[in-house]
Amino acid sequence: MKPIRSHVSGASAVPANTAGPGGRIDLMHTFVRIVEAGSLTAAAQQLETTQPTVSRRLKALERSLGVRLLQRSTHRMRLTEDGERCYRNARELLDRWDSFEAELRGAHEAPAGVLRVLAPHAFGQARLVEPLARYLNAYPGMRVEWLLHDDRAIDNFIGAGIDCAIRVGEVSDPELVSIRLAEVPRIVVAAPALLAGRPPLETAHDLRPLPWISLGTYYRTRATLHHAPSGRACTLNFTPRLVTDSLYALRSAALAGLGVCIGSAWVFAEDLAAGRLVRLVPDWRAEPLPVHLVYRYAPHYPARLRCFVDVFREALPAVIDA
Repeated sequence: MKPIRSHVSGASAVPANTAGPGGRIDLMHTFVRIVEAGSLTAAAQQLETTQPTVSRRLKALERSLGVRLLQRSTHRMRLTEDGERCYRNARELLDRWDSFEAELRGAHEAPAGVLRVLAPHAFGQARLVEPLARYLNAYPGMRVEWLLHDDRAIDNFIGAGIDCAIRVGEVSDPELVSIRLAEVPRIVVAAPALLAGRPPLETAHDLRPLPWISLGTYYRTRATLHHAPSGRACTLNFTPRLVTDSLYALRSAALAGLGVCIGSAWVFAEDLAAGRLVRLVPDWRAEPLPVHLVYRYAPHYPARLRCFVDVFREALPAVIDA
């Protein structure tokens, strides 16, 4: 659901008794955002307005239609029977309206407005800002809310008002469109001090007795490595000294000599070049992680999202390999 347009502000909300078709469409935009965000407060944040303004718009729509759309109490909000019917039809109408507007304006219009994007913390900070800058420089009418979060369970695009997300790893939600952009190589590293006095490491099996650090998002007590020349696999079981959900914390722990770890090659590149970390058993590596750009299905996708997809599809492979 794209953010409501700038003309739908608290100061310009059209009273129900004077609202024409355009005014009612704006009120329905607000109603749909309330339902999908789950509360008036959350809807107000996503629409960049105030909760009283959103409440006034809801009441204006209810007066215009002559029905009660929501039942609200201190702790919960639920749709009435009329509200459920209104939401279904309003959602469909607004999707069709967006498609109609795009057709009239032409497929090549320059995107403008706000795009809300969810991305992983480390990847979003270190590798994705460059293609993001390309997008913003190419389309000066755009603004982006760049939301960084590592919790893969946060996939409620509708409720959070997210336009799209960049996901590292497999995407299994059948309700989302998923575009594979690139792959992130993963390697095994450790601090040189951790290896002092130990026999040389020649195969993945030699990693078993070493202390381990785990990136809980992708592996915890078991990791499988593949031998690039032969394709053979080796599964290692271990009890990690440290488990983290942060790629940067994993790197810091490895630099501190706490153990062996598996992580994205890009995050270790400078440390490997400087000798602060060493790559272990280089012929062995974990499965690369796919990078997807995902968004919800819709009859029509606005120019701001289409252009974002195009920029990231072109830019991301080179950014990962840099």
